[in-house]
Amino acid sequence: MAETQLFVSQDDFTCSVCLHTLTDPVSLHCGHSFCLKCLSDYWDQSQMCSCPQCRHTFMLRPELNRNTLLNEVVKKLKKTGLTSPPPPSPSQNYAIPGDVECDFCTGKKFRAVKSCLTCMASYCQTHLQPHFEVAAWKGHKLTDPDRNLEEKLCEKHQKSLEMFCRTEKTCICMMCAVTEHNSHEKVELETEREEKQKQLGVALSDIKRRLEEREKTLKEMRRAMDEMKISVERDMEENEKSFTALIRCIEEAHRKLTERIKEQEKRETEKAEGVMEQLEKEIEELKRREAELKELSETKDHLHFLQSFSSHCVLPANGDSLSFTVAADFSSEDLLKELSGLKKSLEKISQWDTLTWTPLGHEAPIFTLRPPEPQNREEFLQYFCPLTLDINTANRYLRLSEGNKKVTCEGTKAKYPDHPDRFDHCVQVLCREALTGTCCYWEVECSGDFMRIGVAYKGLSRKGDGGECSLGYNDKSCSLQWSHSKYIVSHNEKQTVISAPYSPRIGVYLDWPAGSLSFYSVSHTMTLLHRFNTSFTEPLYPGFSLLYNCSVTISHLTPCDH
Repeated sequence: MAETQLFVSQDDFTCSVCLHTLTDPVSLHCGHSFCLKCLSDYWDQSQMCSCPQCRHTFMLRPELNRNTLLNEVVKKLKKTGLTSPPPPSPSQNYAIPGDVECDFCTGKKFRAVKSCLTCMASYCQTHLQPHFEVAAWKGHKLTDPDRNLEEKLCEKHQKSLEMFCRTEKTCICMMCAVTEHNSHEKVELETEREEKQKQLGVALSDIKRRLEEREKTLKEMRRAMDEMKISVERDMEENEKSFTALIRCIEEAHRKLTERIKEQEKRETEKAEGVMEQLEKEIEELKRREAELKELSETKDHLHFLQSFSSHCVLPANGDSLSFTVAADFSSEDLLKELSGLKKSLEKISQWDTLTWTPLGHEAPIFTLRPPEPQNREEFLQYFCPLTLDINTANRYLRLSEGNKKVTCEGTKAKYPDHPDRFDHCVQVLCREALTGTCCYWEVECSGDFMRIGVAYKGLSRKGDGGECSLGYNDKSCSLQWSHSKYIVSHNEKQTVISAPYSPRIGVYLDWPAGSLSFYSVSHTMTLLHRFNTSFTEPLYPGFSLLYNCSVTISHLTPCDH
């Protein structure tokens, strides 16, 4: 009988663990065969017993017995030279700490080049070859090496997580999809990834925008800090020059005044010494005459007494030339007043506060000194600022008088020409003066049941009757209002009732650099009604809002009106 020719493939007798021809082959119930040592080592390193090829799991570790028939066949094939071990790949590298190891290498493991989401195992280049050559493995899903493949398994069913449940926002396996998630909205992982990728793109765009904003803010802050340092150096230099000059001037004035006092002292001393010398001479002469007269009065010789009497009793003339007054004060009253005033001025300067630099985004930082808060009306009046009502802003129901110092609300409209600055609905008027960068004080006399006193930026809206135009009802103004027998302060639609008796005279103190606006009730004393503390970024215009038969008059004041 002729010998039958047998055609076999090397893949049929290759161990899928070591990828060499089977040695001491053993077969599992699932039908796959492996080297006895390869399978034993594989199971020794794993927490469960499963087929390395199809992943079939065994509840108990099977007893491994050599497949005698298959072993004989492999021996004969090796003798005929039909099988040979695959050549090692030149790209193979042993795994180092941090690498994902090949799950099928025995002994020293190679670095994994791919992980299979179907087999749930990682493979080196050699052990990965069956996924490209064995038809049953070509459909497996390969990914970059992943050491956390167990996280890709469903904890309940030990199946691959292949879908996303949008209802419960979690990844699920196919078994979950047909059981507890059956009625939920489910999509493939790729579909959900695309949706989440879009959201991620939006988040990244937002982060990028905010990052740019923060970097810009940081850049501006650094620029502001540089400008602040320059400003500090400039102001320190100017202050040093000013105070050095002032100290030099004071020292020079002190030197000259001291010299003048000493010169006057010298002149007065010389005069006094001359008078004293003359007085001493006269005293000596008078004592001599006194002695002669005593001697004459005691003589017993009548003839001698009478003959000498005429010559001895004639005394020298007693004139006023020797009168002298010693100066007790060498400083004039005017000088003392000037020195006292200078001392007070220096004490005031030492109490001034340093202004911090302006908020970011506005003018460059400037360090200046500002005086302390006034304590009485006399001190407030030092900052008096004359104001004039701007007829181009006046609502047509308002009439200006007394040189545009008084405004009255009347029942008839005035024929004012059209002007872009005029309030067309709100019965208001602003002043012409723009107050900025300093301290200002003004007073008004009020009459009527309703009036609103405040300040506003020039950008306050003029057209319409809404809050964007009304003093105190927007972010461009603030005001003090008297109505219904009570005071109300307003800013940006926030209102606060102030408990205070009515006062026909109201004082307003603006400290623009410090961001402070204060309203006072003025009588024999100054009573603070309210103080706004903010940060002014533009010039402020005083303004007034009235109702019918009400009026406000800007007081004409000087620092002496107290």
